[in-house]
Amino acid sequence: MAFSVMFRRVITKSKTQSQHSLRLLSNRVFIQNTIISNTNNNSIVENGGSVNSHHCYSSQASSVGGVGLPSYMRGAVFWEPNKPLIIEEFHMPRPKSGEILIKTKACGVCHSDLHLMKGDFSSYISPCVVGHEITGEVVEHGPFTDSKIVKRYPIGSHVVGAFSMPCGNCFFCSKGEDELCEDFSAYNRAKGTLFDGETRLFLRGKQIFMYCMGGLAEYCVVPAHALSILPNSLPYTESAILGCAVFTAYGAMAHAAEVRPGDSVAVIGIGGVGSSCLQIARAFGASDIIAVDVQDEKLQKAKQFGATHTINAIQEDAIEKIREITGGVGVDIAVEALGKPQTFFQCTQSVRDGGKAVMVGLTQTGAMGEVDVNLLVRRKIKVIGSYGAKPRQDLPKLVRLAETGVLNISDAVSRIYKFEEAVQAFHELDQGSIVGRAVIEIS
Repeated sequence: MAFSVMFRRVITKSKTQSQHSLRLLSNRVFIQNTIISNTNNNSIVENGGSVNSHHCYSSQASSVGGVGLPSYMRGAVFWEPNKPLIIEEFHMPRPKSGEILIKTKACGVCHSDLHLMKGDFSSYISPCVVGHEITGEVVEHGPFTDSKIVKRYPIGSHVVGAFSMPCGNCFFCSKGEDELCEDFSAYNRAKGTLFDGETRLFLRGKQIFMYCMGGLAEYCVVPAHALSILPNSLPYTESAILGCAVFTAYGAMAHAAEVRPGDSVAVIGIGGVGSSCLQIARAFGASDIIAVDVQDEKLQKAKQFGATHTINAIQEDAIEKIREITGGVGVDIAVEALGKPQTFFQCTQSVRDGGKAVMVGLTQTGAMGEVDVNLLVRRKIKVIGSYGAKPRQDLPKLVRLAETGVLNISDAVSRIYKFEEAVQAFHELDQGSIVGRAVIEIS
């Protein structure tokens, strides 16, 4: 991938004379107190911009449904595989019924976005705004939103959003299985839209799709059922990981694996999700907690999050070592948190008779994992897929666990980037140089 940030900024002079002046502050443009006139519709173009979009900035930020909101915002757009993200300027998105406009404060750097940017998810629609692990401030409710939602998330409240955005009404949502929401799959995952089949993002008259809520932007629209209140005692930046890294790990450990006190657990792949699995296994009272990775730095940090044993899979045979640690039987639960066929096989081979192999990591579309069929059948090995937790039930629990210190989110975030450094962040994630989770601060 070519990693460079491109900024597009277009300022068009008005056709009538007015008193204005131009100043640039933190990539925001304001106009006041000087004369700008134009009879030829000339444009000023900065930083490699184009003149396809014509708009002016006012010294008084125009209201877009909410008081004092600007008319435009910036968002990071994935245009095509193996090309850098481009920070573009959008019309301010507008929430509809049951949706909330969030002023984004932080967005996590996740492998799922990286898979998308590298073309691994061949069926996903582009161009789209990436980012799905966010915290922010409530600034607007969609019209006709239920009064209970408005009361639960008042203007100005701090929130965290889950990547899995349930509609609340479909067959699975009605059973409390939010992670299998039919509308989220049919609309957001298949079409890059929200549940009415429409995106909320428009750029120079062109619709831009949404990977989840399109959270790597200054503002994003989120269905209310995907949110939870974030107490003021928790910071925006570190708390962003609650919406995917920790959320995914909790779904794997609480619902798929059903970890019980005294269980032995192996986690293969110690990134943002894997390290969160370690913390939750410890919180649930697991006995032997084995971390498997190929980087010593990640394995060293794994001990901080609850690992009782570590295995470098380059230096040792991970399957044999796991069996050695567990007296030859294997672990009760193995979690694959990387998304590779090789680690899928390691996961199924590492569990004891009757054990559970839980698959969490995403990979390239069409990738296949091998499994020993006879072992699966004769020894009753359970292979379970897990795609996050249940936003309405579990996200508030995770917030509480972080607030009480059961989950250490501060040490889990190992690197913080500025919004303008988004391309660098994903490049370093791709290089494997981020230990734990990185977060991009937006505003």
